[in-house]
Amino acid sequence: MQSKRDGTGYRILTILKKSNVIRAARLSVAPMMDWTDRHCRYFHRLLSGDALLFTEMVTAPALVRGGALHLLEYSPEEHPVALQLGGSDPQELAQAARQGAQAGYDEINLNVGCPSDRVQSGAFGAVLMLQPGLVADCVAAMQDAVDVEVTVKCRIGVDDQVAEDTLPAFLERIRDAGCRRVTIHARKAWLQGLSPKENRDIPPLDYDLVLRMKRDFPDLHISINGGITTLDQARTFLDAGLDGVMIGRAAYHDPATVLAAADPVIFGTGTRRDPVEVVHLMIPYIEAHLSQGGKLHQISRHMLGLFAGRPGARAWRRMLSEGAHRPGAGPELILAALAQVPQDEITQAG
Repeated sequence: MQSKRDGTGYRILTILKKSNVIRAARLSVAPMMDWTDRHCRYFHRLLSGDALLFTEMVTAPALVRGGALHLLEYSPEEHPVALQLGGSDPQELAQAARQGAQAGYDEINLNVGCPSDRVQSGAFGAVLMLQPGLVADCVAAMQDAVDVEVTVKCRIGVDDQVAEDTLPAFLERIRDAGCRRVTIHARKAWLQGLSPKENRDIPPLDYDLVLRMKRDFPDLHISINGGITTLDQARTFLDAGLDGVMIGRAAYHDPATVLAAADPVIFGTGTRRDPVEVVHLMIPYIEAHLSQGGKLHQISRHMLGLFAGRPGARAWRRMLSEGAHRPGAGPELILAALAQVPQDEITQAG
């Protein structure tokens, strides 16, 4: 008997899903620990209907050995959304990828870029760039386990590696293992001597190397990450031949500037999203969260930068920062904070 997975209709849906994700990957919001949780992603989706969203990194051991399936929870509105996994055991990653695919994620991404000590001690993240063969084995095992695309996010190198030599060799190994899409953070990761925060800023950016990788690997879909703060920068990289751009902290701290205009600027669809309208659209989501025992600050903390650089932004942030933790805080606080932001200024800024 033919299984659903083998059916023609299933294969067509899989192809269409991958096509939609590839299009969305023209602009993506980077996976960021403690930031890109499901509440943040729902908020970001209201700002951009087209950009690809990523979960925080979820470790394969937490899912497979710890049974922490709650880490896979998300809202259907978040699609297209990718699950980023951390791990170094091919079979464990395959099982975690299968759980992610069963949960409905559009892409499974392997973290080969995080430089934190905690990640290194688990033998995954950026330290894996020293073991391209193991990364290839992980990619192959994950690919065999799921129908959704398996991708990799990496650095240009680590420590004393000569990135011009080791990065091409790394890309060749994962390509041969079946990976067709990779996001490259255009900095090295220094596993010794720099903190994770310092690793985001101190190692110099080498955008030219990433551009050369696209020329040398034309069959790979390559996105660039690191130090990119505006849509103008993103368009410059896309015009230069890269397939996608990933923005991290700028998208989080100034979401209206980066994400509200992303659909028309990057994808050629729709119009700029009105941040005031987005606030109102968040109210039902907040009410539902509170009704389930959640706290307002779990959502509002992601909204603090919505009016960055605009009149009233400081009052907006202050009211939410000081009031969202208080017992009984709810949507009325959000609306009171919004009243501190001159609406005509927002309209002009948009």
